[in-house]
Amino acid sequence: MKTIGLVMIVKNESRSLEKCLSHAQKLVDNIYITDTGSTDNTIEIAEKFHAHISKYEWKNDFAAARNFALKQSTCDWNLILDADEYLVSGSKKDLQAFIDKESHIGAIQLNNSYKEANGEISQSRLCITRFIPKGTFFEGKMHEQVVSSLPITLLPLVFEHDGYMLEGKGERNLQVLLELLKEKPKDPYLLFQTAHTLWVMKDYQRADKYFERFYRKVPFSRTGYRTNGVISYIYNLIELKKYETGFKIIDNEKKRLAPYADFHFACGTFYTKAIFSDVRRYIHYLPEIELSYRRCLEIGEVPEHEGVIGSGSFKAAYNLGVWFEVNGKNEEARSYYQMALDWGYQPAAERIKNLR
Repeated sequence: MKTIGLVMIVKNESRSLEKCLSHAQKLVDNIYITDTGSTDNTIEIAEKFHAHISKYEWKNDFAAARNFALKQSTCDWNLILDADEYLVSGSKKDLQAFIDKESHIGAIQLNNSYKEANGEISQSRLCITRFIPKGTFFEGKMHEQVVSSLPITLLPLVFEHDGYMLEGKGERNLQVLLELLKEKPKDPYLLFQTAHTLWVMKDYQRADKYFERFYRKVPFSRTGYRTNGVISYIYNLIELKKYETGFKIIDNEKKRLAPYADFHFACGTFYTKAIFSDVRRYIHYLPEIELSYRRCLEIGEVPEHEGVIGSGSFKAAYNLGVWFEVNGKNEEARSYYQMALDWGYQPAAERIKNLR
């Protein structure tokens, strides 16, 4: 039977490492931890799990650190995790069954927790390549990617990531991205990552110029990060109240992004904000709000599309409930609130209680 290693790079991860390893240890045969300069008790925690520990001098290059860590492993296959990622579902049997199939590499589902402007905790879904055979490595100083010609298959493994709930991570990543852009100022992937990092940091004005450059440079064929980038761009334009630009982008992307619930959810939000900003000018878009959220529910939740969890289910149903409530259609509102509640979305319960 092929052996499986857990390979990680860490630095000052005392907050989360024990939780990560306590969940992940059941998936693997050996644990390999590469420390890049911890000053807390990270190494002591790793030792409790009998990890093979190595040290590496950090060089602002995630791929280089990942590749050094991978070289420490003697296992046939390696699962790569960060210390703030915790197993939610999946088993070692799932990994062994995957290994026994034809040649391919594995992606995991990563649910990224983040705080909304209203204080609500939401999650965005990411499918990311993290299970690779020995001899496979990474490239890219920031947002590193696996170098392989093998097809990628989504594993039945789900992890939760809470790192975006912490302060400071965005600023660290931004500095590296800006340095990389000096070398490759027209690289659409770097432009996307820079824009998205600034957007997450709520620096919407600075993000705007990088989104605009990304949108001009990114090829239509890049369906992965391009889709995420366009949707994030729409939300950034909402924050800046640049509605005319947003309407042009939505019009450009209507056919291309039609299969994505997140796109239609962003459109519904955009139409709502635009109409509230200038009712007389944008009132003719009013029917598009309902149509957008209905389309979200028709598409449903598609993990391979990534995006925000709930855009194809409870969040869209809740927004339809709000739509019908403000239009005085309480029975329809109640129906959609109940739908959202059936999916476990508790804010809908309060709306139902307040309906007359």
